[in-house]
Amino acid sequence: MAKKTKSDKATPNKGERPISENRKARHNYLVLETLECGIALVGSEVKSLRNGKLSLDESYGRMKDGEMWLVGADIQEYANATLWNHEPKRPRKLLLRGQELRKFGNKAHEKGLTLVPLKMYFNERGIAKVLMGLCKGKQLHDKRQSLKKADMKREIERAMRRR
Repeated sequence: MAKKTKSDKATPNKGERPISENRKARHNYLVLETLECGIALVGSEVKSLRNGKLSLDESYGRMKDGEMWLVGADIQEYANATLWNHEPKRPRKLLLRGQELRKFGNKAHEKGLTLVPLKMYFNERGIAKVLMGLCKGKQLHDKRQSLKKADMKREIERAMRRR
């Protein structure tokens, strides 16, 4: 794996076009690991995604019959598809390698861990990808600590700018 240089940090997601991000996930969960997955879609879903008609709120990953599924993601119907439209909240298959599937599937069955979609985007080749996170739910006091840390960091940055 190549090391990142300063120029790489300036443009972290070069060639990546975001569709939607699940901001609540970072607030409600502690992300332990992330994994980039492909997703099996039908044509009208892809067209709808290109228009940005996606909601990842209340969606999660689920293992079923040795396959991983994205459940609860809402991709709105494409207006011009008419007869061949898709069901908005249908479960969608996530495409993973066998090793990744076993690793994340086993960890997801551990107590208190959940597979949560963090964001969906088109990569540089125009293929829809989902960034899944292996997450642990935050308690109320953990959320308060996170907010305190963010406030302190913001105050420090303001003080540094004033000098």
